[in-house]
Amino acid sequence: GCPLGGIGGGTITRGWRGEFCRWQLNPGVYRYETVIADQFTVCLRCKGQTVYQQVLSVERPSTLQGWNWGYCGHYAFYHALYPRAWMVYELPGQNVVLTCRQVSPVIPHDYKDSSLPVGVFIWEVENGKDEDVDVSIMFTLQNGMGMKEDRNGGHWNEPFAIEKEGERVAGVLLHHCTRVNPITFAISAREKAGTGVTHLTAFNPAGCGREVWQDLDPPAGKSSPTEKGEVTAAAVCASCRVPARGHRTLELALAWDMPRVHFGSREKLHLRRYTRFFGSGGDGAPALSHHALTHYEEWERKIEAWQKPILENSQLPFWYKSALFNELYFLTDGGTIWVELPPDCCAEDLQGPAGAGLTHLLPVLREYGRFAYLEGQEYRMYNTYDVHFYASFALVMLWPKLQISLQYDIALTVVNEDVQPRQYLMCGQTAQVKLKNVVPHDIGDPGDEPWQRVNAYLMHDTADWKDLNLKFVLQVYRDYCLTHDSLYLRDMWPVCQAVMESELKFDTDNDGLIENGGFADQTYDAWVVHGASAYCGGLWLAAVCMMCKMAEVLRDVETQQKYTDILSKGKEAFERMLWNGKYYNYDSSGSATSSSIMSDQCAGQWFLGACGLDQGEFEVFPKSHVVSALKTIFEKNVMSFAGGTMGAVNGMRPEGVPDTSSVQSNEVWIGVVYALAATMIQEGLVEEGFRTAEGCYRTVWERLGMAFQTPEAYREKKVYRSLAYMRPLSIWSMQLALE
Repeated sequence: GCPLGGIGGGTITRGWRGEFCRWQLNPGVYRYETVIADQFTVCLRCKGQTVYQQVLSVERPSTLQGWNWGYCGHYAFYHALYPRAWMVYELPGQNVVLTCRQVSPVIPHDYKDSSLPVGVFIWEVENGKDEDVDVSIMFTLQNGMGMKEDRNGGHWNEPFAIEKEGERVAGVLLHHCTRVNPITFAISAREKAGTGVTHLTAFNPAGCGREVWQDLDPPAGKSSPTEKGEVTAAAVCASCRVPARGHRTLELALAWDMPRVHFGSREKLHLRRYTRFFGSGGDGAPALSHHALTHYEEWERKIEAWQKPILENSQLPFWYKSALFNELYFLTDGGTIWVELPPDCCAEDLQGPAGAGLTHLLPVLREYGRFAYLEGQEYRMYNTYDVHFYASFALVMLWPKLQISLQYDIALTVVNEDVQPRQYLMCGQTAQVKLKNVVPHDIGDPGDEPWQRVNAYLMHDTADWKDLNLKFVLQVYRDYCLTHDSLYLRDMWPVCQAVMESELKFDTDNDGLIENGGFADQTYDAWVVHGASAYCGGLWLAAVCMMCKMAEVLRDVETQQKYTDILSKGKEAFERMLWNGKYYNYDSSGSATSSSIMSDQCAGQWFLGACGLDQGEFEVFPKSHVVSALKTIFEKNVMSFAGGTMGAVNGMRPEGVPDTSSVQSNEVWIGVVYALAATMIQEGLVEEGFRTAEGCYRTVWERLGMAFQTPEAYREKKVYRSLAYMRPLSIWSMQLALE
């Protein structure tokens, strides 16, 4: 289901049956626990008599037996369009309909409210009866995440009420006092004319739960801390009278405040982005709750203004509208962390020995903070760069300053090094962790100290990868194209020059085209490549073209000439060695699989097209060749695979069977397919593009039931890999192509 919370403050996922089931509050750490006490319960009274009382859950647990469980799922419906979700309950036999609208503050181009760790639940009550009904919605929450720490003792709850600008919000704070990264949860409701709010500070969620019914609003005051082995929970209840044939609204919220965080190493203290607005003292939950309940209407207006033009465009298929917005869940629920720079941080601390050229590094990070998200919920590396290359479209189109901040962090690691030696798993050889003047694979592991120690990836020594440096150059120019930020371009230019110099050594025969090294030396890290290749060669030529363009913009005549010469040589070599009359061969090795059709062979063209550099003097790949390659991919990788219903397989043999030479060549990578679809749309193959992407959406969101956890990959039968993955955010490049 659709996760709760803004960007970088942690997320709590509610499943499609309304359960609170996935917790990502400690940075980058996932807890899959359904906490049974975390529920909404409805009570209807007519003329002072209770006529209906029901936990809005289909579960029948062994605890809390004093509650009325087992709501019939036939009478409930779930819809999600991120960052909102709707749960509709047609209360059986009551002629009353409840709709719970769940809203999180995920608002493009907003760098304040989008950082808040809150979710709001707006309950619309429709009374179809001919008499008034008194309706209560009770929200119960356990102190904790359903883990053994909940029983460690020392946790406690207290009531709160906060009034500001004539708006009053009341509820309960649940202080979860762990040794590392303590957190306070807050459940609350908005008081207004005709709406009463009551609470129960503490009850035992491991017991039968009867005390909840006896007395909401017992004597005020805080609960005593739990003993070891005990758990505690709290409740808040909002009530109103709904007139016959009328409707009313009740508003409740969940906030969580973990302002100061340590990663696994516990070396450095980090303050989350939202502390800039709500303080870092650990007492921000009441103000967060009040802000959420009094600002959610404004958030929804902004969300609707953003989504409406796309939703109302009758040219776009329905599945695409769902995919485009719902895939964005990963921007918040990708173990995402958004932190402030320490206030006393100076340029020298930040830049390391070699970062002095990045003149706007400090102002950018100071203003917009540092942003990181995981490669996947199971692949725990932050800002994995070969994958972010695909996903970055969502960031640069919706929160461009976060993309620019992330790029400054990458640039900083490029110019610095980590000489610590270590052994790499695939080849068994020892090499240093991070070489100077190459792009890192990632900026670190949440279990260690990200930003401080980069390259958590141990499979290969990525200093020899062929795609990372190129993907930096391509993103720099693409970002400039979309943001027109010339200060950024100027700062990044020497870094681009440095990584391209490093890359030039891979052109061993000086023909203007780089060669792969005979191992899996790019994002397809288990698919071996020898010699010139369609994927890395194409990325190389696109990056060389963008170097020419950036040099022109910055009036660097010498560099422009240098790369213009390389480009004309390289283009000729690429066509001569890889074009076979219909598409570009996988590589030039002449091996049994070098003629495989790779779905991602036009990745360089994808970025060139996104920047409008695909025609005239900047045409790198002949238009007719690009279109022919894309049509071949559509015919073979898409339509000849799984009956055209599962997107594009990564590698297909010309005779129409998947390439099984590697564990990755016969997978479908959802993020690659969305990028391929965008490339097709850019080249005028709009119908083919939609058809290609639709296979992935329907497979993941409908057939496999992997909504809000889109994996990196699946095969035609029985296999999927790496749930909840970064790359599918590339669907936003389809939107850019359409625009």
